[in-house]
Amino acid sequence: MIKVGDTLPATTLMEYSEVEGEGCSIGPNAVDVAKASAGKTIALFALPGAFTPTCSAQHVPGYVKHFDELKAAGVDEIWCVSVNDAFVMGAWARDQKSGRKVRMLADGSADFAKATGLTLDLTSRGMGLRSNRYSMLVKDGKVASLNVEAPGKFEVSNAETILAQAKG
Repeated sequence: MIKVGDTLPATTLMEYSEVEGEGCSIGPNAVDVAKASAGKTIALFALPGAFTPTCSAQHVPGYVKHFDELKAAGVDEIWCVSVNDAFVMGAWARDQKSGRKVRMLADGSADFAKATGLTLDLTSRGMGLRSNRYSMLVKDGKVASLNVEAPGKFEVSNAETILAQAKG
């Protein structure tokens, strides 16, 4: 499992944008994790799936709500990573009104989740291999803090925890 001090896995995530900007087309765009995290402080949180109850009601809204405070604490970007395709993540971004506050990044084949060692097998619930629920503060591509949830919990991967760590 990834730990504090480790470098983020050299994988590619996908992002769907509804608005062109910064040279990106609207369709799914590849996001090279190493390049996208270089020189930045990122509040990254991962969750089992888009449109799932806890993720939609608490996890994403908390990061949207605390966006300004996270920026003031030195966070350059907020990333939400889930084992879904880029189109689903784009639709979820629209539903959550996350706009340019939270980058909704698709880990369609669970490559990032597998590389971090933070997978969750939800095959018995018809969802297959997913990401565990966690958050991490990443500085220049390296994990500065890591908060992994116990099964079925939502206690340490919230925006408030990352905000305290970013301020610390």
